[in-house]
Amino acid sequence: MSSSTPSGTNQRIDPKRLWDSLMDMASFGATPKGGVKRLTLTDVDKRGRDQFKAWCEALGLVVRVDAMGNMFARREGRDPSRAPVLMGSHLDSQPSGGKFDGALGVIAGLEVMRSLHDLNIQTEAPIELINWTDEEGSRFGRSLMGSGAWAGVYPVDQTYALADVDGVTVGEALDAIGYKGDVPAKPFPADAYFELHIEQGPILEKEEKLIGVVTGAQAQVWFDAVCIGQDAHAGTTPPSTRKDALVCASRIVDLVDRMMRARGDDGRGTVGYMQVIPNSRNVVPGEVRFSVEFRHPDTAEIEKLAAQFPREAGFIARDCGIELKLTELFRIPHQPFDAGCVALVEQAAAKLGYPARKIISGAGHDAVYVSRSIPTAMIFTPCKDGLSHNEAESIEPEEAAAGCQVLFEAVLARANRSL
Repeated sequence: MSSSTPSGTNQRIDPKRLWDSLMDMASFGATPKGGVKRLTLTDVDKRGRDQFKAWCEALGLVVRVDAMGNMFARREGRDPSRAPVLMGSHLDSQPSGGKFDGALGVIAGLEVMRSLHDLNIQTEAPIELINWTDEEGSRFGRSLMGSGAWAGVYPVDQTYALADVDGVTVGEALDAIGYKGDVPAKPFPADAYFELHIEQGPILEKEEKLIGVVTGAQAQVWFDAVCIGQDAHAGTTPPSTRKDALVCASRIVDLVDRMMRARGDDGRGTVGYMQVIPNSRNVVPGEVRFSVEFRHPDTAEIEKLAAQFPREAGFIARDCGIELKLTELFRIPHQPFDAGCVALVEQAAAKLGYPARKIISGAGHDAVYVSRSIPTAMIFTPCKDGLSHNEAESIEPEEAAAGCQVLFEAVLARANRSL
């Protein structure tokens, strides 16, 4: 891959400080295999949040927390009446996550703030750095929870009532770690939002591109599924009387895979969670709960999948003699990002001499919901083998530095633009 040494600017971020801070954050919830387990609103998450807050306040940034625990660290501009330029991502992780998913965007934003301070740069507009609550959705089952509540997609009171597998609700967890803020979780006037993230896919690495200029995010539809049959003795129940919920669920999983593959390389279909009840070796499973999600760059394809999947899954359940309950959790259309913000990212990469390409995000990010209210763009950096949501997730220090330098240039340009 080409060198990440920036050209075209004397305003440099500090790559070593960036990397050291990434490693410091990775110590919160570090796993034996080199990843992190920093589930949202846990004591480990609290320790990471507390460290982030301390770093921000050491720079003189003013930190506020909204009712969903979203954290905003503000650096004033020359004209405080101007709408702020926002940047950020998330610090929570998957149960067996990597060091960089989400954390890169937050810690790179912190490095932008530190570099502005070191270089004695006062921007025209204020700048705010955000840590969004529960982007991953792995504890309470709602991805993009904090940004979704902020954007008005999820009612806050209903979100507070969501519970984890131990029955702890979001509201209780926020209270327990002391991060239920008194600022309303809702959009406020802002000029733009930039989010740096690892690609979580193989394209940039394969094409030897250092920067992904993200033009938008894929459309998605998510379901919760429950197959209800009948528990029965595995040794005494003949095929003719079985109501095996797992067999039905397995055939529906195969349906998801076939529907995905029918759409070629643009198709995405995944069953990532499954709970078999009673989950006993010698009992025919009487109930299976599982997740289903589809993604595609074309909103029209997602609309087709949203109609086709429940119908065909219902046929399978009928043939198996199983009751199927399907709940559509959400449906997100393809979300294009703001052309002006995307252009700033592209211009920054070119100015710095970094090989770059335009790319559509295959994953959902907080930027998707933020973009409904605020002009938004994303920056991708490569990750080794495209691997993410895995403890082996890995990036190179120079890749992190390049992404952070592009973030710095784009945010600075937006904050100093003529109105």
